[in-house]
Amino acid sequence: MTQEELNKLKIELSVKAKNGLDFILSATVIWCAITIIWTLDFTSYSKSVFTFMLSGLMLPLAFGFSKLIRSQWKVANNPLQPLGLWLNLAQLFYFPFLILIITNIPDYFLFGYVVITGAHFFPYAWYYKESGFAVMGGIISFGSLFLTLYLAPEHQYWIGVYMVFCLLILALRLYTSYQKRKKY
Repeated sequence: MTQEELNKLKIELSVKAKNGLDFILSATVIWCAITIIWTLDFTSYSKSVFTFMLSGLMLPLAFGFSKLIRSQWKVANNPLQPLGLWLNLAQLFYFPFLILIITNIPDYFLFGYVVITGAHFFPYAWYYKESGFAVMGGIISFGSLFLTLYLAPEHQYWIGVYMVFCLLILALRLYTSYQKRKKY
C-alpha cells in the first residue's frame, strides 16, 4: 500500500464518519453533566463514582448523534475502520489509574479523567488525518494539569468547564475539516 492509498483510506474515514463528531458531541453532553456533578455538595469520592456512571452514556448518545448528523460507524471495505474501535478501547487500560485515584485521592479524579480522555484523542489525528485531535489532546492534558495545580479542591469543577470548552472547540474544528473534505 502506498502512502497515497493510505491517505485516501484515512480521508474516506474522515468524511464518512465525519471525523468522529458524533462521539465528540456525546462527550460534550456528558462533560456538561459531569461539570454539574462537581458543583454539587457531595464528597469527591461520590462525585467520582457519579462521573464514572455517566460515562456509560457515551455509546448510546454517540449512536443518537450519529443518526442526527448522519455519520457512519462502519465504513465497508476500508481496512482501517476497525482500528477506530481499538483506539477507543485502548483508553480502558488507563482505568486502573482512575480506580487508584478514586480510592486514594478522589479530589484529583476529575483531573485524571480529563487527562485520559484528552490524551486518547492523540492517535485520532493519524486515523482521520486531522491534526485537531493531536493539538487538542495536548491542550486538554496540560491545561487541566495547570488548572489542577492552581485550583482548590472545591473548585475542581472548573476543570470540567475547561473540558467542555475544549470539546466545543474540537467539535467546531472537526466540523469545519469535514465540510472542506466532503467536497472531494
